[in-house]
Amino acid sequence: MDSHPVLVPLLSGGAAGTCTDLFFFPIDTLKTRLQAKGGFFRNGGWHGVYRGVGSAIVGSSPAASLFFLTYEGVNAALYPHAQEWFGGMEHNGAAHALTHMTAAILGEIAACTVRVPTEVVKQRAQASASTPSSLAALKMVLANTTGEGRLRGLYRGYMTTIMREIPFTAIQFPLYEALKRQRRGEDGTGGSLLDGAMCGAVAGGIAAAATTPLDVLKTRVMLHATRVTSLRALVAEIAAEEGARGFFRGIAPRTMWISMGGAVFLGVYETAKVLVSSVLT
Repeated sequence: MDSHPVLVPLLSGGAAGTCTDLFFFPIDTLKTRLQAKGGFFRNGGWHGVYRGVGSAIVGSSPAASLFFLTYEGVNAALYPHAQEWFGGMEHNGAAHALTHMTAAILGEIAACTVRVPTEVVKQRAQASASTPSSLAALKMVLANTTGEGRLRGLYRGYMTTIMREIPFTAIQFPLYEALKRQRRGEDGTGGSLLDGAMCGAVAGGIAAAATTPLDVLKTRVMLHATRVTSLRALVAEIAAEEGARGFFRGIAPRTMWISMGGAVFLGVYETAKVLVSSVLT
């Protein structure tokens, strides 16, 4: 890793993102349809659960690569300073938490430059019978030359996604790294690769459940293809029409998907990191 600070996270992150998104795509489709206005069956039900998979294939690898490239780089640069700020070894836990939280947040912001257009296209395909594929959904977004326009259409829900990802990743990665250190020791190395997968599953599941309301808002914003609505108006609409339960639509598949996805994502990432490092050295 030290001799290849760019290639290792770039290649390992790309492998982890692609494997995870392809493997769990049907669960993501079901979650999207549960959260979409009108409910599960009005938005496709059990049919075409791989609709929109093309956008996931195109976007998964670069988004995950950007995340881990930023995450690993910020961790390496920030941790020595965080140790100084918190006064040495006895405050290692606080230094680790601050470092991993900051690195994960910046990593998500970088990844969202690719992830948001991918998500817009994917979710339009998942929840609309008139867009049976990623290409059809992309053409529909690009055909919108009036109103919000092409670029704003592709980045619809960007701020809502950031609002969801920042608390999610601020919970997931510090918790993941803490669990990993608890099992493997202070430097987080050693132990089996299964440890990383188990820690990723626990951290991902907790973070997913806690941030489901933000995910519901993000999904609704992205699926509003014909009108622009403020977050305040959207919150009021969901509360009035569906009550508090509306903000937790899809919590079960989201938690299950991200918990299992965390195991695969971080397990594959750690495995790929070892393999890529051994090939490059």
